[in-house]
Amino acid sequence: MDSVADVWKSVLEYIKTHNVEETKEISQVAYSTWICCLSMQSIDENDVVILTAKNEFQIRTCSKYSSYIKTAFEQTLGFPVTLRMLPMDFKFENETDPNYTYTLRELYTDEPSPKPIKLSDGIEKKNLGDYTFDNFIVGSSNRFAHAAALAVAQNPAGPFNPLFIYGPSGVGKTHLLNAIRNEIVSNDPTATVLIIKGVEFVNGIVDSIKNGTINEYHRAFSRVDVLLVDDIQFIAGKERTQEEFFHTFNRLYESKKQIVLASDRPPKEMQSLDDRLRNRFEMGIMADISYPDFETRVAIISRKAESLNLKLSPEICEFIANRLKSNIRQLEGTVKKLKIYSELDEYSTINVSLAQLAVNDTLSEDKPTVDMFGRILDEVGRTYNVSNEDILSRKRTAQISQARKVAMYVILKVMGMSQNKIGDKFNRDHSTVIYALNAIDAEMAENSYFKATVDDIIKNVKDI
Repeated sequence: MDSVADVWKSVLEYIKTHNVEETKEISQVAYSTWICCLSMQSIDENDVVILTAKNEFQIRTCSKYSSYIKTAFEQTLGFPVTLRMLPMDFKFENETDPNYTYTLRELYTDEPSPKPIKLSDGIEKKNLGDYTFDNFIVGSSNRFAHAAALAVAQNPAGPFNPLFIYGPSGVGKTHLLNAIRNEIVSNDPTATVLIIKGVEFVNGIVDSIKNGTINEYHRAFSRVDVLLVDDIQFIAGKERTQEEFFHTFNRLYESKKQIVLASDRPPKEMQSLDDRLRNRFEMGIMADISYPDFETRVAIISRKAESLNLKLSPEICEFIANRLKSNIRQLEGTVKKLKIYSELDEYSTINVSLAQLAVNDTLSEDKPTVDMFGRILDEVGRTYNVSNEDILSRKRTAQISQARKVAMYVILKVMGMSQNKIGDKFNRDHSTVIYALNAIDAEMAENSYFKATVDDIIKNVKDI
């Protein structure tokens, strides 16, 4: 046989003869509809056979017949092979060395994973402290999310899979994720539960690609029983990261592993989220958490004071609850501040004036000085898979140039920096900045996906 086409023709003939006509283990309809629609792309020096299909659904369907296809290749060629299936539109990371990314699609095989590797820092099990369901204050704003999270913890991979929890910052999403983890591990110490932030997943993908360890990163995730991802919104707009998370999600879900995601917004509001991911995020249970009502805020304050052995009068609890209305962290921070005050000789009594001082301290501490310029470079760099140094450099490759122009645009919109100052930051003249800003405006007007990506970058840097 002189070509890949000849090999594939012989393999199809073997399958038709031995499995369709003789043993009838594969029906004629399945053979014609599914197997014949596969295409053989190559066989490499490691005897890895690459087959492509029209879409993910065809791959999943054909995987049922993978043992027959593999046997047909081995009988035709006379030696063992490893079978890989990819969608036709799969884009290789390095076109000059396509075998580098073939193994990413081990997700579609039933072969055992190699010897486990040590998990990277971004996905190690973490000490999650005292986050439990017992100390989560339930109110009208979070009742369903709490019930759904508890159901997941008591019955992982049950009817609440995947679970998507969304709501603004500081309302208890992270608490619920950690409570799920603690409850599952308490009930089953052998369970492998991983909790990771969306930005950590992005950074892990970027680092793994640069270091050539993407396969190890995938394998680490493939071994988990429960995957908890906080701030999943940070993967929106990052095409390669979304591609990798899509396959991680599929692998875990199809293996009946539990997935819980948390975000500051529902999937439909992640404008640059891949439609395939949006559909998967919305296929399970959606649970929103809003700002706590007055009664819930009072209960949170009272519970925190009790845990610190601090006596607060109802008047003080209500005063704080009336001043801080959105962020649970602020409520708890204020109580902690009062605890510190109560131990100082100069504050012998906790009164309304002292509570006001604690509230003011909490609000001021809640607004630390932020390096917004660095934050913007980080987020744009993650989106375009380039370093901050590249963005600020004189390099002019298409990807780096685009990232640089987007960074200038976001800096203008978020920081309100003048064009001259932007030019100083990037060591560019005023005309170059104007050109970059006009180019981004024009592309956003013509390309809705690009506009959504830029809008998500702006929202992300404001929400970090």
